[in-house]
Amino acid sequence: MKNEELQAIASQLKNPTGEKGIEMGNMMNETNINMTKHSIQNLNISQGNKILELGHGNAGHVEFLFEQAESLKYYGLEMSELMFKEARQTNRNFVSQKQAFFSLYEGNIIPFEDESFDKIFTVNTIYFWQKPEELLSEIYRVLNSNGNFCLTFAEEDFMKTLPFTQFGFELYSTEKAQKLIEKTAFKIVYTETQTEKVKSKTGELVDRAFTTIVLEK
Repeated sequence: MKNEELQAIASQLKNPTGEKGIEMGNMMNETNINMTKHSIQNLNISQGNKILELGHGNAGHVEFLFEQAESLKYYGLEMSELMFKEARQTNRNFVSQKQAFFSLYEGNIIPFEDESFDKIFTVNTIYFWQKPEELLSEIYRVLNSNGNFCLTFAEEDFMKTLPFTQFGFELYSTEKAQKLIEKTAFKIVYTETQTEKVKSKTGELVDRAFTTIVLEK
């Protein structure tokens, strides 16, 4: 693939737009669903929790989240206007029942009050964080004192094998992510790396290592 094509893929992964963006949203949901479900399960969601997700894509996984406990409220923040619209459409029943709430944001400031959420999670967004330390501090601020935050990402060694990640991606190993977290007030309570089989862009199955880090105040 030419550099322009690779740059276009990288740009769509960061901020899906147009018809290609809808395809990208569907593809991301499909390839990330295992990582997303794993993150949701690691939150130990209980009845009545308020949950925030950063960078939800088309939010095809929200139904699974609502299966975890009763009386949940889900809040999704997204930088892509297209994914915001797709997520609202996909989850229109939850939206109309005032169980799911979607908003756009610019990626740095979380537009909620201190200690608003019991659980927060994000999957495969850390590569695009413009100010990682500041965003982690924002997540810390809006998390309840007994809440937890689940950060999930594909390992640097795997991501380096994808040709488009040279354009605008900041890659993370477990160690690098832990060093970033150490600059904040968060405490790491659990770290796990596992490998899964995923379909590559060319349709073959490849091994992808991903890490989940669970943090608390």
